[in-house]
This record gives sequence, structure tokens and C-alpha cells, in this order.
Amino acid sequence: MLKTPVIHPTIMEVLARSGHFAQVVIADGNLPVGAMNGPNSTTVHLNFKPGLLDALTVLEGILEVCPIQGAIVMEKPPEANAEIHLAYKELLGDVSWSEMERWAFYDQIRDKTTTLIIQTGEQRRFANLILTVGVVKMAEESSF
Repeated sequence: MLKTPVIHPTIMEVLARSGHFAQVVIADGNLPVGAMNGPNSTTVHLNFKPGLLDALTVLEGILEVCPIQGAIVMEKPPEANAEIHLAYKELLGDVSWSEMERWAFYDQIRDKTTTLIIQTGEQRRFANLILTVGVVKMAEESSF
């Protein structure tokens, strides 16, 4: 029996084989994930119905299992609302953060370093998030 809060077998298996600099994508319910698969990515569909599961719940679970060192979101138009980006920043804390132009963002998802795409039922716009896996630091390595 697992003692981790995340028990989805495919997610755990892919995270276990994802090394430093691997990318994990948390996709909203509108991202055409079938067109986003890269050569090394596995897609998991958690979008049972709109709103279930949401992207923040999935991010919280990933953070309990895997070290994250960076995050990328898609640039939003000036008139658009992307409050979810603020929620991501709050949950992620001290990680590198960047925004990427829409088509470049899609290309980044298709990159060979993407190992996992988790499609959620998230309905908020601009909720797609690319995470970069970090390393587990030893106590004596806390300075870098």
C-alpha cells in the first residue's frame, strides 16, 4: 500500500522515470492533448467532467511527490483574466517562472523532454502549466 497522497498508477510510474529537467504538463480541459504528444510523453486523462479534477488539485498532488524547479505558462492577451497564474505562483513558491507565446508554448509541450501530460477538467482559461522536474537535494546540499 502506498503512503503517498497520489496513487494514480500511471502518474506515479511516469514520475518515477522522469529525471532532472523532465517536463510535466498540467493541461486544462480544452487543450487538444492528442495533438500535443511528444516522442516521450504519456497522457493521463483526469477530466471526468468539467471542473473535475481541477488544475490546482493536480498541482498540489504533484508537489507532494516530485521536486519542481521551474514553471512555464502561456502568455495571455492583455484583456484576458489569468488569476490561476497567481494561484500557481503561490503554490509553487520559489521556482523559476516564465511566460511563453502561445505557439511556442505548444511546441514546448511537444518537446522530447515532456514525459507526462495530465489533462484535467480545469475550465479557467490560460490554465495550462509546464513544470520542470528538479532534483531531490541532500541536507548538505541546501545551499544550491
